[in-house]
Amino acid sequence: MSAVHRPPTLSAGAMVSSSHPAASLAGARVLADGGNAIDATLAMAATTWLLLPGQCGIGGDAFAVVREPDGRVWTVNGSGFGPDGGTTEFYAAQGFSRIPLDGPLAVAVPGAPAALAALHRGGASRALQELWEPVARIAENGVPCSARTAGDVATAADAVAADPGLSAVYAPHGRPVPVGRRVAQPDLAASIRALARDPASFYTGEFARRAVHALRDGGAPFSGDEWAAGVQVTAEPAVTGRYAGATLHQTPLPTPGWMVLQQAALCDGVVGFSGWLAADAIDRLARAARLSFADRLALCGSDNTGADHVLAAERLDAQRRDLGERAEQRGAFTVAAGDTTSTVAVDADGRAVSFIHSLAFTFGAKFTVPGTGVVLNNRLGRGAYLEAGHPNMVKPRRKPLHTLNAWIVTDEAGALRHVGNTPGGDGQVQWNMQLLSHLLDHGLNPAEAVAAPRFTVFPGSDADVLGAPDELRVESGVPAAVRAELADLGHRVVVQPEWGAGGSAQVISVDDRGVLSGAADPRQEGVAIGVD
Repeated sequence: MSAVHRPPTLSAGAMVSSSHPAASLAGARVLADGGNAIDATLAMAATTWLLLPGQCGIGGDAFAVVREPDGRVWTVNGSGFGPDGGTTEFYAAQGFSRIPLDGPLAVAVPGAPAALAALHRGGASRALQELWEPVARIAENGVPCSARTAGDVATAADAVAADPGLSAVYAPHGRPVPVGRRVAQPDLAASIRALARDPASFYTGEFARRAVHALRDGGAPFSGDEWAAGVQVTAEPAVTGRYAGATLHQTPLPTPGWMVLQQAALCDGVVGFSGWLAADAIDRLARAARLSFADRLALCGSDNTGADHVLAAERLDAQRRDLGERAEQRGAFTVAAGDTTSTVAVDADGRAVSFIHSLAFTFGAKFTVPGTGVVLNNRLGRGAYLEAGHPNMVKPRRKPLHTLNAWIVTDEAGALRHVGNTPGGDGQVQWNMQLLSHLLDHGLNPAEAVAAPRFTVFPGSDADVLGAPDELRVESGVPAAVRAELADLGHRVVVQPEWGAGGSAQVISVDDRGVLSGAADPRQEGVAIGVD
C-alpha cells in the first residue's frame, strides 16, 4: 500500500481547496478579507474559468450544496435545456444515430451563470463585480498557459483549430500556445464584467442574442425561448441519505447524487466491517456501483423521474439481499469520462460550500460565441439519447443527463463533518462513495482519503467494447494480493498506474473541536489553504 506523502492542512478558522493553487489562493484571499464561503466559491469558480478552461467556463453547467451555520442545507442546480426543436425526428432527418459531441448541435443552454447568480443571492456578502473584477483583469492581461491547458488543447487540436474563437486564443497562426506563454482574452474579460453587472443578461440580453444567432446559423434548432428560460434557477432542497450514522446531503436530479445515496444504502453496515480496501469491501462497492449505473440507464430520467423508485426502502432491501448473495440482476450500462473541476470552502461561521462545474468534455462543444470569448458546453451530446422511449431521450425542455454531483456530510445533530467532491465523469459517483467510506468507515483524514488508491467499474461505452466483459480498473496502490482476491471473486481486474485513475478530489473535514483539516487530490496540482 502506498504511503500518504503529505499531512493535511490544519486551520481553526476557514479553509478552501481546489484543483489549482491560484484558484485556492483566490478563495483564501476572499476569506482573509472577511468574505464568507459563498464569496470564496464564487471567486474560485471564476478564476478556474481562466486556469482550467478545458474543464469549465461561463458556457458550462454548475451545481452546489451549501450548509448554513444554522444547519440548513440547500442546493443550486445549474443545468439548462436542450433546444426547443431538438426532437428525435430532427436528428434522424439529418442521419444521426446519436447527437454529435462537437459543434452547435451538441450544445444545451448553459446553467452556470444562473447557478452562480442563485448562489450569490443565497448568501454572498460581496458584490459579484467585486469578486470577479480581479478575474476580468487577469483575462485582459493574460495568464500563462499551463501544462494542463496545453494538454487539453492537444487533445482537442483539430476541433480547437476549426473554431475561430478557440484557435485565436490557443492556436494562433495555426500553432498551439506553448506552456508558459501568456494568453490574453479581452473578449472574455468583457463578458465576465457584463455577467458580473447583470447575470440575467446572459439569458435575455445581447449575449443571448449573439449565442442563439450563432447556434441557429450552425444548424442547432434553438428558438431563443429555451435560452431565456435558463435564467430561472432557484435554491432547492438537497436529497439526503444515511451512511455510517451520518447524513449525506447531495445534489438532486438531473445530477446523479441519488446514485451516491443508493450505493451508500447498499454498502452501509457492510463495507465498514471489512478492512480498509480489503477485497470484500472493494467487491461490494464495485457491485453496488454497477447496480446503480444499470438503474440509471434503465429507469432514471433527468427530469425528476425514477430516483424515488430506485431509493424506495423495499427495493433497496431487495438489492442488499441480492448483493449479499452475489445474485444481483442488472442490464447493460455505459460509463464515460469527462472534464470537470470543483472546489470546497468552509468559513469561520461554519458555512460550507461544495461546488462543481463543467463544460462536459474538454472545451465542451469546441464552439465559441463570436466576439465573447465564451466556449459553450456539449452537455446535450453527452447526456441526451436518440433512443425512443429512453428516460433520457432528447425532447424539448428536457435537461440532459448529468454526471456532476457534490456532497456535504453532517452528524446526527446537524453539525458539519465533511464537505467534498471530485470531477471525473461517471467516476464521480464511485469515487465519492469511496471517499465517504474512507472518512466515515475508517476515520481517514482528508489527505489520506483523497490520496487513497482508487477503483472504477468500467465496461466501456464505445461500440467496439459494448458487451465485452466488465472491467474493474484498480490503481496499482491496491496490493497485488488484494487484486488477486478480486480476480478470484470474478472481477476482470485491470491495473492502472498509481494515482492514474483520474479525478481531483477535494475534502475539508471538521473534528469535534471545530478544527478544520483539508486536502486536494495529488492526481492534480491542487492545494488546500487554511485561513486564521
